[in-house]
Amino acid sequence: MSKKISTLSTIITQLKRSITAMTVQLSSSRTNYLARRPHRTLRLTRRRDYTRSLTLPGYWAFTNEVRAILWQYRKTFCLLALTYATVTAALVGIASQDTYATLTDALSETGGEIFAGNLGALGEAGLLFVTATSGGLAATPTEAQQIYAALIGTLTWLTAVWLLRSIMAGSSVKLRDGLYNASAPLMSTALVGLVLIVQLLPLALALIGYSAAVSTGLLAGGVEAMLFWLAAGALGLLSLYWISSTCIALVVVTLPGMYPLRAIKTAGDLVVGRRMRILLRLLWMALVVIATWALIVIPIILFDIWIKSVAPGLAAVPIIPVSLLLMSSLTIVWAASYVYLLYRKVVADDAKPA
Repeated sequence: MSKKISTLSTIITQLKRSITAMTVQLSSSRTNYLARRPHRTLRLTRRRDYTRSLTLPGYWAFTNEVRAILWQYRKTFCLLALTYATVTAALVGIASQDTYATLTDALSETGGEIFAGNLGALGEAGLLFVTATSGGLAATPTEAQQIYAALIGTLTWLTAVWLLRSIMAGSSVKLRDGLYNASAPLMSTALVGLVLIVQLLPLALALIGYSAAVSTGLLAGGVEAMLFWLAAGALGLLSLYWISSTCIALVVVTLPGMYPLRAIKTAGDLVVGRRMRILLRLLWMALVVIATWALIVIPIILFDIWIKSVAPGLAAVPIIPVSLLLMSSLTIVWAASYVYLLYRKVVADDAKPA
């Protein structure tokens, strides 16, 4: 009996020690977290208490800085984009030329030719641009094609980041080295990307709600429309709030020995007190991409309409599908370069949270 009591006493003592150690660890973790994140959600913080420096060039100046680096190493990055486009065409496919030709013929019946002095073709090109960029020319991809597309896009992102990190370190790089060495953090990056997708769910929910509200006439006016826009706006802002740090985490996770959760935590620490400025830079990047697509793809569509009206034998040549594929590959390289260089600017200013 005494042995049982002694054993039970020993177990209780060990349990108390474990609970005490766990309590100390949790308290230390909470203290560290409060030191790294001094601002509480849904609790007002005075401006003087959250000012944190972040020295960044102007919007145009930073965009030009990214462009200058890519242009300096244009051969490497163009080969990267071309490799991505080729592999995508082989495994995933390109937009349907037949669908594009059918849509063009249907629009041409009601539109004029801009080369004949009629602006109808400009509107036609604009509609074709919206249809093409929204995926209206591509058939519904299979599950295998979706996996291939996600994998190829992730590898392109990783390769662009690896090349830029080596370039900024002063190393002489080749695309071959990037293709062979950049895929090490593939699984970690995929997990961070999954977190990013989850964070976009509130925005997706708002878009689904918008479609339902349009079909039911909820947005005709009144209190219902006001409440819907308030709820949709809140959901959209929530997604933007989350992804402003996760986009930086997609670069942090490529560091050697970095784990996904640690990358997300580190990125969150980097954007504390700077989130709005970083978010505005990311929105500017998206705006630049949209404007660039419009300035390049719409003239290509106008040229395609004209050349095929002059030489009908070229109707089967997939000028637009190939152009869309190349633009997509260049967009991934540009976005990866922009976010990586933005990350370096944030890291360079190592000011602590106020």
